[in-house]
Amino acid sequence: MKKIAIVSTHPIQYNAPWFKLLAERGKVELKVFYTWSQSKTTVKDKVFGKDIQWDIPLLDGYNHEFVENISKKPGSHSFFGIDNPELIEELKNYNPQAILFFGWNFKSHLKAMRHFHGKIPVWFRGDSTLLDETGGLKTKLRRLILTKVYKYVDKAFYVGGANKAYFLKHGLKGSQLVSAPHAIDNDRFSDDSVKKYSEEAIQWRTELGYNPKDIVIVFAGKLETKKQPDFLINAFKKILKNKSSSLKLLIVGNGPMEEDLKEDVNPNIKFVPFQNQTKMPIVYRLGDVLCLPSKGPGETWGLAVNEAMACGKAAIVSDKVGCSYDLIDYNKSGFVFKHNSLEELTDILVNLNKSLLDRMGETAQKKIKNYNFLSIVEPIEANL
Repeated sequence: MKKIAIVSTHPIQYNAPWFKLLAERGKVELKVFYTWSQSKTTVKDKVFGKDIQWDIPLLDGYNHEFVENISKKPGSHSFFGIDNPELIEELKNYNPQAILFFGWNFKSHLKAMRHFHGKIPVWFRGDSTLLDETGGLKTKLRRLILTKVYKYVDKAFYVGGANKAYFLKHGLKGSQLVSAPHAIDNDRFSDDSVKKYSEEAIQWRTELGYNPKDIVIVFAGKLETKKQPDFLINAFKKILKNKSSSLKLLIVGNGPMEEDLKEDVNPNIKFVPFQNQTKMPIVYRLGDVLCLPSKGPGETWGLAVNEAMACGKAAIVSDKVGCSYDLIDYNKSGFVFKHNSLEELTDILVNLNKSLLDRMGETAQKKIKNYNFLSIVEPIEANL
């Protein structure tokens, strides 16, 4: 059986399930090498400045190893935060037929990519886009660096259209690119059988003071500048003057902007703190539509949109959200607005109604079924 090694910094809730699926299918032998050894039980979030421990298993069902990281400031926040002197030797000992790297911008990852280039196939998966580029000298220098980096890559598994354009721009050829779209555990977010999530959401909505006629817009994410929750709040407040009080805004999350956002009290805006993974299928059902108004930089995809769609909810996203090019069919599965246009966002919000959102939610749920873990695993198996 052919072997594949995966090199990633730490266990991630979006990747662990398809690692498990790849192992369970038994068509290839898998071993994941985690390079941030200090993340075995918890991950320090650079935005919150505290440890995050997920409440779903991230290490079950697949072979893995935490390679010792000797960095004095360990973490995925910087190039020198991942320093594993034994990584190359550990990979050699495993003797895989291909190595799939997540992220090149870490000391040990880049060193290993360079070492194995020309010896065994070096594969890559990332979700960067060109959406944040502003031109100028900085962009030109970055282009030169990235073009050199991607010369070490034999194949790249792209997550969507904007990501594919990024790889092509940095020297990879179409023949080197393989579609493996971003996906989440659709089954975990589905409520098709027991309707447990919907029942809990109805109870929670009642506790929050919502009635069945209320149209609830949900923002779920870190309260940080790049996600622009303040922009959404401003748009919401603007339309309250001309829209009935049936329109509500629910902000779910914590972050550095939290205190400022809560200063201006409004009875139609409610805040709920960070919710762990097992609660998220209920969180999306608290609302009628998700809004991700990010301005970036760094909103590469927006997996919250996948999650909301799996829950049968449409999404309103800005043009800086990578998945807007793949998941959002305008007025069918959601809406896209220009990230700095308050007018575009308010026009969308003011015209929301229950029947429209119900119809769009059904379309969104059908569409997201094509974005599943098999669409990642099967291309990997086929290319090994």
